[in-house]
Amino acid sequence: MAATPRFRNDAEAASDADPHPDAARLPGAATDSAPADRKHPVDETLPPLKMFTSGLQHVAAMYAGVVAPPMIVGPAVGLTAKETAFLMGASLFTAGIATLLQTLGFWRIGARLPFVNGVSFAGVTPMVAIGKDRGHDGIAVILGAIIVASLLGFLLAPYFCKLVRFFPPVVTGTVITLIGVSLLPVAFNWSQGGNAKAADYGSTTNITMAAVTLVIVLALRKMLRGFLQQIAILLGLIVGTLIAIPVGITDFGAIKDADPVGFPTPFHFGAPQFEIAAIVSMSIVMLVCMTESTADMLALGRIVGRPADERTIEGGLRADTLGSAISPLFNGFMCSAFAQNIGLVAMTKVRSRFVVAAGGGILIVLGLVPVAASVIALVPLPVLGGAGIVLFGSVAASGIQTLATAALEKGENALIVAAAVGIGLIPIAAPEFYHSFPKDLLVVLDSGISTGCVVAIVLNLAFNHLGRKPDPEPSERENSPAADPVAAH
Repeated sequence: MAATPRFRNDAEAASDADPHPDAARLPGAATDSAPADRKHPVDETLPPLKMFTSGLQHVAAMYAGVVAPPMIVGPAVGLTAKETAFLMGASLFTAGIATLLQTLGFWRIGARLPFVNGVSFAGVTPMVAIGKDRGHDGIAVILGAIIVASLLGFLLAPYFCKLVRFFPPVVTGTVITLIGVSLLPVAFNWSQGGNAKAADYGSTTNITMAAVTLVIVLALRKMLRGFLQQIAILLGLIVGTLIAIPVGITDFGAIKDADPVGFPTPFHFGAPQFEIAAIVSMSIVMLVCMTESTADMLALGRIVGRPADERTIEGGLRADTLGSAISPLFNGFMCSAFAQNIGLVAMTKVRSRFVVAAGGGILIVLGLVPVAASVIALVPLPVLGGAGIVLFGSVAASGIQTLATAALEKGENALIVAAAVGIGLIPIAAPEFYHSFPKDLLVVLDSGISTGCVVAIVLNLAFNHLGRKPDPEPSERENSPAADPVAAH
């Protein structure tokens, strides 16, 4: 009689993907023992209304992060306000394309996890340096460098993904914790108003509004049940925005000035230009993005109960790099993972990749309909900052849960975490620490996630691999002659 097909459980998936399968069973991570006829929650679809509202919640969580880089780069290179707004729309549109590549995928492209992609902050500093005061030519050089760096990254993905073997729980837990902690200053900045040059930056009104939103989100999570509890962040943002209207910190100017329809015309700023120095700089950024995306995929895989193996990471990196290569065609920048949305998945427990795909579709619509994008932009940054504290804190909490499985009492694991976290926190605690270093190095050094990740990997290799025979896996111990009295004799 033919064997009855059954659902592969998390332990089996983890044993294939991770040399430490027990690490996948985090206290707060999802574990499923689904019946044979049930899809994994990552592959489930929700009713249309739930799909839309949950996807919209992801868009609301990432919107400010997507439009911020073009808001910085546009004026720096000398673009007008209208041209900068065009860049923002292009960034939304291309973020949607990149997100669809990640969640739906095709061939061996896409992690097929609830993984959100958008414009990477890692590229802001080098892009400003490349295009400063060069106008349209500056944008053309930036886009040309991104195309070349992205294609190189695409070719490198099958080799880069093999680094997953160097990401045991002591490394992934450290990196996930740093991702959350590194994002918290973003939430604090939003809570103060987002613009340090503004007169009301850090005002009592802004901070109080952030605190009110935080309390609303926590109260909704406590009081609501079922689907409404899952979209507590979205509801909190809506309620917070409504409260902010009479307070006077909601800006309706974006709606008045927005065009009803606008397509990001290919190569709007001219044909891409290719300069060696710019290509080298953006290639370094691509390596940083690939490192962070690898860590993010490992974190998300644990949270949703589908540990990311080499093939998943390879597909995810290919989606990252392909999305980044396509993005400049529509005047967008380099795309990579958005860690804040991992916190949203951890908090809501909605693990369907199709929900995030719906968010990708919404992003495309927002890029094509600027007036719709302006509605999302109504959410004041202090309101977004209050919700962001919960979102980003959830990522850090997931990292701490991972570290709880990392056997910190064994060998030098605690020392690895201490050094990696300490060095990873330098850009946060002392932003000017590396001010005398070459600007090209700052692309890596100014990212606490990247520096912490590199330190954790190197120290794990030094203490747990080099010069030491690795401990046999449980399956190997069980099959060894010493474990079998009969075989031993």
